[in-house]
Amino acid sequence: MRKLCMLSLLFSLALCCNANVRLPNILSDNMVLQQNAKVTLWGWCEAGERIAVVTSWDQKTDSLVGTRDGNWKVAISTPKAGGPYTISIKGENSIVLNNILIGEVWVCSGQSNMEMCEAWGLYSAKLGLPDIRVELPNCFNSNIRFFHVPRTTSASPQDNCLGNWTNCDSATLKQFSAVAYFFGKKLNSALHVPIGLVEVAWGGTNAEDWTPAALIEGDEQLKAAEAKQQPKDGWPYRSGSCYNGMIAPIVNFAVAGALWYQGEGNTIAPLTYERLLSTMIASWRQAWALPLPFYLVQIAPYKYGVQYQGAAVREQESRVTRVQNTGMVVISDLVSDTADIHPKDKHDVGLRLANWALADTYHQQGITYKNPAFQNMEIKGDKVIITCSDAPTGLMLKGKAAEELLIAGDDKIFWPAQGHIEGNKIIVSAAAVKKPVAVRYQFDNSGIGNIVGKEGLPLAPFRTDDWSLGIE
Repeated sequence: MRKLCMLSLLFSLALCCNANVRLPNILSDNMVLQQNAKVTLWGWCEAGERIAVVTSWDQKTDSLVGTRDGNWKVAISTPKAGGPYTISIKGENSIVLNNILIGEVWVCSGQSNMEMCEAWGLYSAKLGLPDIRVELPNCFNSNIRFFHVPRTTSASPQDNCLGNWTNCDSATLKQFSAVAYFFGKKLNSALHVPIGLVEVAWGGTNAEDWTPAALIEGDEQLKAAEAKQQPKDGWPYRSGSCYNGMIAPIVNFAVAGALWYQGEGNTIAPLTYERLLSTMIASWRQAWALPLPFYLVQIAPYKYGVQYQGAAVREQESRVTRVQNTGMVVISDLVSDTADIHPKDKHDVGLRLANWALADTYHQQGITYKNPAFQNMEIKGDKVIITCSDAPTGLMLKGKAAEELLIAGDDKIFWPAQGHIEGNKIIVSAAAVKKPVAVRYQFDNSGIGNIVGKEGLPLAPFRTDDWSLGIE
């Protein structure tokens, strides 16, 4: 009888525990919710449990009933930026979320150059970030909030992740993405609204990790490219593994857009990167049910082991911008050591990403945010005239002569070329090439050119030919 009573008591306690309304980690105190949006709140409960949600900004009550599977979800309307607010959720138990701000929320993803933070300097002085160290004494800002999704993999999509929302301060900033911080700081300053930054990054990962596995396995080209990856201990390598563990848990959380700094991990099979990243972008937009603005960082010059593999990824990245509502920042001018795959300057990377968002997403005027880029070419005798887009006041050289500029004839042999600037045009020639057919600029793994727009942004690497690179 005593055992029966004990079992009955344990069963009753279990029912009580199951009845408690629960929330995913990303819905917590100190969070930032997307302004002027339909925002989803969700979680778990007893099957059929009645739940009331009250938002303090409008004192509105939303009532709902949990599903038979013990889930609940409700869409609420957020006002313009402001706060702090509270959200009260009452079922069999009560939860109050405090210190909530309404503003702009961005997902910041990729591999090590997105993940890189000042704390890495504790392990190696080479990985320290001087720009962040300067920020630390005065970085506290309760209107910039961080949510850091821990490194997690899974064979199937997960519905929760660890992590919690924190204010930006000298302790939390040390552990957070430097690129994301400088992006958020600029947005906060320019828009005068709270900024929520969700870091979802993992050094050494490839883009397949961040793409649903079915999309890789169902595409013969992407599947073949993934097969070339060489698994390393400590890094994920199966398609969808990071998506399942780190992206899937947060896709119900409304965001303004996504940042992406990755590509180094795909240099082993560079020629399918446009197809891969375009597939990934489409999958994220479908998962969020939003036409997410997607701004990526072109990988930096670096001494990769196979000729053209880095140049090819950069070319593929530039092609990704054909996808609607995407943009790319070029950072070749921010690199001081091409033997280091982690450039130190994360401040200007974040600033350039922020300028894309401010101009393209928030429609602010007067911002220079697009890099000059190859538009077309015209052959006149022994010269090639290259016309560039997004150079409204013209191009200029940083130095006496153009660097990383090559020209070739029908023999496909490239020679160093001279480049004369006239407005937004580059007149390219070389004594060794009498009948030119192709021009390349900074089309090399580690080359750094010196042609920039007069507004200061570097000309994006390009080639006018489509000749085999020997890395198929």
